Amino acid sequence: MMEQVIFFTIAAGFLITALLSPLFIPFLRRLKFGQSIREEGPQSHLKKTGTPTMGGIMILLSITLTTLIMTAKYSEPTSMTYLLLLVTLGFGLLGFLDDFIKVAMKRNLGLTSKQKLLGQIIISIIFYLVLRQTGFSTEIHIPLTDFSIDLGWGYALFIIFWLVGFSNAVNLTDGLDGLVSGTSAIAFGAFAVLAWNQSLFEVSIFSVAVVGSVLGFLVFNAHPAKVFMGDTGSLALGGAIAAIAILTKLEILLVLIGLVFVIETLSVIIQVISFKTTGKRVFKMSPLHHHYELVGWSEWRVVVTFWTVGLLSAILGIYIEVWM
Repeated sequence: MMEQVIFFTIAAGFLITALLSPLFIPFLRRLKFGQSIREEGPQSHLKKTGTPTMGGIMILLSITLTTLIMTAKYSEPTSMTYLLLLVTLGFGLLGFLDDFIKVAMKRNLGLTSKQKLLGQIIISIIFYLVLRQTGFSTEIHIPLTDFSIDLGWGYALFIIFWLVGFSNAVNLTDGLDGLVSGTSAIAFGAFAVLAWNQSLFEVSIFSVAVVGSVLGFLVFNAHPAKVFMGDTGSLALGGAIAAIAILTKLEILLVLIGLVFVIETLSVIIQVISFKTTGKRVFKMSPLHHHYELVGWSEWRVVVTFWTVGLLSAILGIYIEVWM
């Protein structure tokens, strides 16, 4: 039964995205919704200028349809289902506004950092308030131990930090063709296994729906990319993976399963602190994937290496939770 649910859910998500893309990509081109490439980025990326962006719309549509259809068929939609869709679509809408301002209004930076942060915080607070209405525990489990910490009211701050932090982490990682599509498929796949292990079938179905949807998108997003997901996709995926970690009470384990996203974010933080305090850069460029490009790695080599790191960390995360 489990294998059947997983197969059909992945297949549904994959087909919806894969079938939508050939129709949607030309539509984005006609609207001239092309990506603007930062001049301070790697020079090899300048050839990507004009590649359609906001492809995350296809991912969000596929995730929503697949989740609702497959959950109704194989499980029962619960508050967790709607909470996951709330966060995914909420962060996706915020990313859409950011992308729209960039490509339609020709403001290359999109929303200001304060506007984006405010939107993320508001969505996170709504998520927390709805979650607390269900009597959800405010404890955080420490992996590899029997120890838990009850954060009480501080759990609200933790949720805000986790949702905002990981939505931005995935957003920072989205800088190479197929990088986020592949790493997110791996991370969501890991959480699908862990949610199923906890009998949280609706969470598992949602996770697998994401896997299928991003793999369908990867067909068109792999190097050389025909479309980018934009902030519409990356912010939504980051918020969704954090929400799943919270609902499964595996918040801390997300640091391991989402190790690529964490490392990419840390590379930016380290670079900024180093430059501001010493005037020197630790990396040739941040996030880290650009550093490896500038030392001579091909874009495809960087992406496959990061996918491999993501896969190994996901396997380790499953091993720690299920077998240790």
